[in-house]
Amino acid sequence: MRWHEVTVHTTEEAIEMISNFLHELGAGGVTIEESGTLNKERDTSLGQWYEKPLNDIPEGRAVIQGYFPEGTGMEAIVENLKERVEELKEYDIDTGNPTYAMREVDDEDWANAWKQYFKPLRVSDRLTIKPTWEEYEASPGEIILELDPGMAFGTGTHATTALCLRTLEKVIQPGDEVIDVGTGSGILSIAAAKLGAKHVLALDLDPVAVSSATENTRLNGLEEQITVVLSDLLQAIRTQEKEGAVIHGVTLPVRVVVANILAEIILLFVDDVYQALQSGGVYIASGIIKQKQDVVEEALVKAGFAIEQRYEETDWVALVARKR
Repeated sequence: MRWHEVTVHTTEEAIEMISNFLHELGAGGVTIEESGTLNKERDTSLGQWYEKPLNDIPEGRAVIQGYFPEGTGMEAIVENLKERVEELKEYDIDTGNPTYAMREVDDEDWANAWKQYFKPLRVSDRLTIKPTWEEYEASPGEIILELDPGMAFGTGTHATTALCLRTLEKVIQPGDEVIDVGTGSGILSIAAAKLGAKHVLALDLDPVAVSSATENTRLNGLEEQITVVLSDLLQAIRTQEKEGAVIHGVTLPVRVVVANILAEIILLFVDDVYQALQSGGVYIASGIIKQKQDVVEEALVKAGFAIEQRYEETDWVALVARKR
């Protein structure tokens, strides 16, 4: 099968947003390559190590590629993409005068090429992400998250996902019931379950993500603990207002909600999250660019949350908010 490949040369700051745009426009897969320079600040607190640079992408820049099935009307998609990227300036997100290119490629040119860069990654004191195709021997007490992200977004290598995983490790208590909004590959749901959650409801609007999260749940043997559902944000539970209602395996309201999505999306359902949480429950919100931190915090406080913790990595922020 042949695919249309759309390449965007942009900034690392814009990666999350542009990748999300490509998925929303129907991309069957998205690849991201950041600068390989050794001058880049890197987190080595957990013993991570970094090989020599594998590319000549300038520091702070990135190359994003989206893949669309043969026969897709690409002119309209590229124009739509350009318009969305241009609008990011209104949110003070530097896209770095992006350039675009398009070509046709075969499956083997991209479908598995990215796997050579995805290696086992220790993301916290206890959590390690292991690609299903890699051999790895866990140390005592280490929790292994088996992952094959396929075409879905979320390998754990991006700052927003890593922030969420580290925060979940601090927040999850044995027996918790959790809702993961925008689950992607399912990595946060898998982590929550392996950290002791009784049941996790994983929600995503993208059928590709639902399929990927379901398969990764199976790979980790967590079918009894995780339920994956196609849903637009918290739409899957909005009809259930009665306290104690059991829906998709969780009893409402729950103790933890986690959402690793864009700030603009987080702002759309703050009140829904408040209703889904029990008194004293915790909301972990990540995917927030620093420029949007204040407006997200203001919305959370207005809805009745108290901001308890702020965790940062590069230009991204994860917030821990408690329902008052």
